[in-house]
Amino acid sequence: MRILLVEDEERIANFVERGLKEERYAVDAVYNGKNALQMARINPYDLIILDLMLPDMDGLSVCEELRKNKMDVPILMLTAKSGVSDRVTGLDSGADDYLTKPFAFEELLARVRALLRRKKTGKVTLLKIADLELDQVTHKVMRSGKEIKLTSKEYALLEYLMMNVNQIVTRTMISGHVWNEDFDSFTNITDVYINYLRNKIDKGFDKHLIHTIRGVGYIIKE
Repeated sequence: MRILLVEDEERIANFVERGLKEERYAVDAVYNGKNALQMARINPYDLIILDLMLPDMDGLSVCEELRKNKMDVPILMLTAKSGVSDRVTGLDSGADDYLTKPFAFEELLARVRALLRRKKTGKVTLLKIADLELDQVTHKVMRSGKEIKLTSKEYALLEYLMMNVNQIVTRTMISGHVWNEDFDSFTNITDVYINYLRNKIDKGFDKHLIHTIRGVGYIIKE
C-alpha cells in the first residue's frame, strides 16, 4: 500500500513516515498543499494523510480540490483543532476521517488500517491463491500451513501481486505501488525482489505461482 503524507511540521512528518515504513507501507512525504496536489495527480495512492494547516494552500482546500477532480482516495485529516465545528468542516470538505493532535501513533495506525479496509471491495483482508495466504491485517503469509517470513518490501510486492491475481502487472505499475517517489525506475530492483520472493514462496513447491511475462512484467497465478 502506498501513502501520501502531507505535514509541514518536520518532526511530526519524520516520526509518522518512519512509523508507517516500519509497518510495511510505501510513503511519500511532502510539506505543503501545492506539492500534495501535484503528487496526488501523478501517483496512484491508496491513502492520503493530510494536515489541515499547511503553507500556501490549507488542507481543506487540498481536500476539496482532490474531490472536485473525482479522486476517491481515502483521506485522513490531521489537525490541532479539536472543536466539533472544525471536525464537521473537515469531513464536509471530503475527508473520510479526522484525527486531532497530539495523537498516539497506534491510533493513527488503526485509522489507517480501517480506511484501507473500507476501500477494499467487500472488505476482504485475506488474500488467497492456491495454498498461499496473505493476511492484510496481521501481515502474516502462509503457504501449505507454513508461515513465511518476508521483509517489508517483499511483503508489499507480494501483496500487490496477490491483489492483482491472474493479471499481468508491469514493472512501472509495481514501482508506482510498492516503492516511494525516490525510486529509480531504471534499476533492476523489482527483478531482484521478485527473485527474493520466488525463493521464499515457490522454492521447494511443485506448483510455482509467480511467473514472468517476458518484456512485460509479472503475474501470480496457479
